[in-house]
Amino acid sequence: MKRLFVALWVLLEAGPAFAQATAVKPPLEASAKAAPEPDAKASEFPPEVQRALDALVRADLKQGPTAGLSVGVMRGGQRWMNGYGYRDLAKKLPATVRTTYRMASITKSFTAVAVMQLAQAGKLDLDADIHTLVPEYPVKQWPVTVRQLLGHLGGVPTYDSPSAGNNTKPVTTKEAIGLFADRPLVSEPGTRYLYTTWGFNLLGAAVETASGQSYREYLRDHVFGPANMSHADVDEISTRDAQQAVGYRVSGATLKPSRFLDVTSRFAGGGTRATVEDLLGFARAVLDHKLVSRETMGRMQATMVTRDGHITDYGMGFATYPLRGHYIVAHAGGQPETTTLLVLLPAEDTAIALATNVEDEAKRLRRLSIRLMETVLDEGAPARGGHFTDPVDAVVYEGMGRLASYGLAYHDWATRGPGTLPPETDLAGAFAKVSSLFDRAAIARDGRGAMERIRGAHEPRAESLFIRVGAHMAATVEKAMGAERLRAYRTQGAAGFFADYLSACETLKCPEAERFSPSVRSDVARFVAGWRRAEVPALKRTRLEAMKDPERLWPALKEAAVRAPAVRPDYTDELLTLADRAKRKPVDRMRWLERATELHPESMDAHLARAVGLMEADREPEAIPHVREAFETPEGSLVLSPTGFLKRLLDTRSPKVARGLLRAAVTLHPDAPELWDALAKRERALGDAGAAKAALAQAKRARQVRAAQEARAPKAQPGVVAPAGSAPAQDKAGSTSPTVPVDPESAPEP
Repeated sequence: MKRLFVALWVLLEAGPAFAQATAVKPPLEASAKAAPEPDAKASEFPPEVQRALDALVRADLKQGPTAGLSVGVMRGGQRWMNGYGYRDLAKKLPATVRTTYRMASITKSFTAVAVMQLAQAGKLDLDADIHTLVPEYPVKQWPVTVRQLLGHLGGVPTYDSPSAGNNTKPVTTKEAIGLFADRPLVSEPGTRYLYTTWGFNLLGAAVETASGQSYREYLRDHVFGPANMSHADVDEISTRDAQQAVGYRVSGATLKPSRFLDVTSRFAGGGTRATVEDLLGFARAVLDHKLVSRETMGRMQATMVTRDGHITDYGMGFATYPLRGHYIVAHAGGQPETTTLLVLLPAEDTAIALATNVEDEAKRLRRLSIRLMETVLDEGAPARGGHFTDPVDAVVYEGMGRLASYGLAYHDWATRGPGTLPPETDLAGAFAKVSSLFDRAAIARDGRGAMERIRGAHEPRAESLFIRVGAHMAATVEKAMGAERLRAYRTQGAAGFFADYLSACETLKCPEAERFSPSVRSDVARFVAGWRRAEVPALKRTRLEAMKDPERLWPALKEAAVRAPAVRPDYTDELLTLADRAKRKPVDRMRWLERATELHPESMDAHLARAVGLMEADREPEAIPHVREAFETPEGSLVLSPTGFLKRLLDTRSPKVARGLLRAAVTLHPDAPELWDALAKRERALGDAGAAKAALAQAKRARQVRAAQEARAPKAQPGVVAPAGSAPAQDKAGSTSPTVPVDPESAPEP
């Protein structure tokens, strides 16, 4: 299974300023002394788990630059919390679990809970037109319902210019609505997912109307109070205390103070502050159904669907998706002064909360959340995808991986969490359709089309095939082998899940129609055998970068590749992590990047990372072929669309690398005007006016080509809604293990 949950990220070299800022770390005791009294019901993790959690956070922070970070992990009645670095660099004030951070868009989850509480109480109709609750929001060309706004399906626009989100003065609820009230809807509600803070501001105004309280009063009385969020509040200057973190942004290799932003303009979509302990309190209340009923929370955690059957990976106020067989409910936040992340695993009674006072750190927090999850749920064992030299094998295994992840996650969520499964109809027919998706001859004829069908096989438009079949397989394995067996596949690979299911079918005498085709069964046996031949014993329970001397294991990895050249575990993620850690040693960094493409020449991520490394070293001509190699992989042909490239630029801090990626992108997509426009902007910013002018000319030509194509295309019939879902949503939904998206509310730098 390709390592799809990790995108291309670019880190900068850390300079002397970072070394000076972080050379003296506040001791752990400083965090303990500053922390409030813990929940009486909570207990600590075992010492060895605490040491492992602390070590992995400290190792990650060495990849700097960073100021302060607060971390909280909870599983059942166990908690671990700690602070790292400084909440104020100038005054050398340590970050602790008591440090207060801007929550940014995690606020949307608080708002959604408030809305659903009022809906439960009969004070608010989820299907009411928002205009009836917020009269100052004018009637639009289509009605917009509360339910649609909760899932970003209302068509309400998001910030349409840098100035639209850069408010510096306090505003009232009415004034906040007035900032966008006259803008038309950008799409018919229900047809397209469009993440928007303005839409959640409407929900905050609806809370005030339905409750008769201010937004702040309602949250304090009905969300923060019941959840024991003792330090949470709206983020206004008057509510801040001495523990509030000072915000920073990365500039080159140093940290600079954040620009000022007054968040009253985005009050219900990003206007609160809290501590990581507050976040764990909110998580505990959500997991225990103290804020809304179990049934209501199940509805909030279920992904919403566009009118034409596309899953959005977002429920009511929470991102929601499978990750390595875990059912994830989460929200990210990003604003000037902060980056935040809250991850809930309802079926496993687990939560992870992270907050930093450095902007644009979504990559770090995502990476940390996954490592923390591995430590507390999988005993630190890494989850690895599969490497395949045969592109047909790669597509088949991609399908197996997606089916296993969706099936295991939804089975757990429905049996141990508040979720429900799609209704079961014609199970035998569903198995037959899955076997058809995995048909090798069909994949060989049209690999891209086969991959597209596989990447959409979990969606309602495809009868939720992977969810239905995968959940049935999980239930069968659990019945024959016990619930604990289901935990193994998160680290042992999807083929092992299929093999165990087929073995369970022998025991339970499953109907022949539910055992897949002979071709699929043959592939399962071959994949399992290859995986076992290629395993490196020293790495079965640990990641490569966690070894004290990873260099000594390189020969073993090469030998494993020789033993099983066609099918083996994929170590790309770990090799790239080692490359990241060596960024201050360019020779070592490039060696690990070269090894990643040597060991996994069919890996999109390996080639993209090596391309970035070459661009950073001013070797752009050598980088372009690696971008093309990445594009030509089965995954790359879908993910590296024009929109896919533009998404990656959001996390590319280096202007030089961004320009290099765009130069490569336009060679792959010469008729994409959006890429040429972005390239022109980068060329101009880097001082090459001639190249910028040439790129703008190409953008004009590409628009003319596109206009001519659209003119020749058949006209849509009246009353027929165009296919929903923007390209970014499709890219994200197609990931085997989607990640919490970068919060789009981080306003651009002026």
